[in-house]
Order: sequence, then structure tokens, then C-alpha cells
Amino acid sequence: MTRGTSRRRFLGLTAAALGSATVGVTNPASAAAGSTLYLGTYTSSGGPGIGIASYDAAGKLTSTGVLTGVQDPSFLIMSPSGRNLYAVNEQSSGGVTAIAVDSPGKLRILNRQPNGGSAPCHLALVANSKYLVSANYSSGDLSVHPVNHNGSLGQRTDLVKHAGTEPHAHQVLQDPTGNYVLAVDLGTDSIYTYTIAQGKLTLRSQAKLKTGAGPRHLTFHPNGRYAYVAGELDSTITVCRYDATTGKVTPGATQSTVPPGSPANYPAEVIVSPDGRFVYVTNRGHNSIAIFAVDGGGASLRLIGTPSCGGDWPRHLTLDPTGRLMFVANQRSNSIATFQVDPQTGGLTARTSFSTPSPVCVLPG
Repeated sequence: MTRGTSRRRFLGLTAAALGSATVGVTNPASAAAGSTLYLGTYTSSGGPGIGIASYDAAGKLTSTGVLTGVQDPSFLIMSPSGRNLYAVNEQSSGGVTAIAVDSPGKLRILNRQPNGGSAPCHLALVANSKYLVSANYSSGDLSVHPVNHNGSLGQRTDLVKHAGTEPHAHQVLQDPTGNYVLAVDLGTDSIYTYTIAQGKLTLRSQAKLKTGAGPRHLTFHPNGRYAYVAGELDSTITVCRYDATTGKVTPGATQSTVPPGSPANYPAEVIVSPDGRFVYVTNRGHNSIAIFAVDGGGASLRLIGTPSCGGDWPRHLTLDPTGRLMFVANQRSNSIATFQVDPQTGGLTARTSFSTPSPVCVLPG
């Protein structure tokens, strides 16, 4: 089942409005016992809200609470200061929620703003965190909200729709220079480059990938000269050149994220190791993590392994701040798998598995 099919099913199960929900954190103080993770879930599919967990040096997770009252928080980001958390509300009438982080694991809802789009699935802080931009999957557009001094969100200042027969904005992110905002659109097989000023987005360029690739997520190499794009619909990863002066993306070589003869597969998240030596991609269907060695200073990728993801339907993955632990959100098996990362080989060693309902995003805090 593709991402779009899954999302339409979720939207048919939209939960109650925020105003009727109970807002609270269960046992927040215990989150300080170890490093903290925040877990994005689908409340319309059994998720509790924003889950809170701590983990030890071995990667073992312990539930420390939950922030209720945030509907379908399927993607989360942290402000650079660490004082605020932001969540999408992936519903037919989409919204974004601002949350205060009073201390690690202690969360408090500041406000929610409707964003004018449908099924927001990704978001990013841009322009020195002055604005929050969200990508709306079903309506195929981008929403802009100003960030207030206390971290809460102001009313929407812009809504930009991608042209095409069926646009599906799937990701938004700021480039490494901070000068451009990039949006990845699965429906138009495109990466759009924008500038932002006074709360308004201005299109600068559009890069087209192979028709039918279904680009989902993009990540930059630490040197800022290359970017890697996961193709959800053709199970590929594409190396792109990036011109930091103009914000132009130029797609290059493409290869499969799974071995020949693999079952139907839909890549989801793509990340780069902190040292830029390895790229990791989640494979939904093959239920693996594709590991690529980075060659040529970022210019090429070489598939070196596809170990098991430790569950079913790996939606998201992330590294802890040390780069030595990886957490994988396995949506259909209701579990988060922890792996130890070998910094020399890029290899993964399974460590623990943590049960939690409908995990679709893992954010170190």
C-alpha cells in the first residue's frame, strides 16, 4: 500500500477536534532519567498523541508519558533552542500545533493553527526560525505561519499550491545555507526551491525527477553540495547536485534501494550519517534499512546492505545526537527498533524493540 492510500484511510478516521480533547502529560518527571525521545503517532489509528520515552546508553527505551490533545501528530520537529516542539495535525482540515518544552519530557500545548491545507505531513522552521512552513499532502500546497516570541504560532501568512494534475507536497526543509526553502512533491515528481520574505514564499526554480518516481523526502550531505532523494513510488534513491548560490537542484544518478527480485517496496525516510560517509533509507515492503556508502565526496552512492528493520513497515528513522544509535519507527508492527551503528562500516546491530501504538516519527529531544 502506498503512502497516499494509507493517508486516505487515516483521513476517513479523523479524530475529535482539539477543543474536546484532554490535554496532559503522564508522569513527565521520569523523562529526565535518560535521554529523551518524542514519538509522533496517528491518533486516528490508535496512537496516544505525542509519546514520550527515555533511552539509556544501550538504546533501551522506557515510556515516560504522553502529551494528549494533539490530533494525528504524524511528524514532529524541535526548535534549535530546544524550547519548543512543533507537530503537524495530519487531518482533512489540517493544522499545526506549537508545544512548549518546559524541561526534557515535560510538554505543554501553546496553540494550534489551521493551516489552510489538507493532510499536512511535514514541516520545517525557516528564516532563523521566524516562520514555520508545512507541506500539505492531499491539497498539494505549502502553508506559512509566523513564530511568535514565546514559540506559539500566528495566523497563516501564505498558502502556495504546486501546479500539476495531482500535486502531493510531501516534505519541506531549509537548505544548509538558510537562504532557500525546498519542497519535495510526490505527485509532480518535482523539487521546488523558494525564497521567503515577510511571510511569503517566492518560487525560484523547479527540478523534475523521473516521471513516476514519487519523490518523498530529501536530505543534504554535510558538505551542502549534494542531496539525496528517496523515490517512494519507484523504490529508488537519486543523487542530486546542489548549487547553494542559486538554490538549484540538478538530479543525477538513480539506483534501487532494494536488491533485485524484492517485493513491492515504498521507501520513506532518508538520512545521512553526521560524518557524511553513509546514507540510510527505510524500505517499506522489503522491511529493511538500505545502507549506502558515500563516495566521491558525496557525488555517488554504493549499496552495501539491506538489514532487517526489526519490524513491519519502517516509516521513519533517526540517529541519536552521538550518531551511534538508530531508532526506527515500524508503523504496522507498533514498535520502535533500536540499532547500534558502526561508525567505521555503517553497519547496524539490532539491540532492542519497544512496543508503542502507531509510531510514525521518532525525534530525539
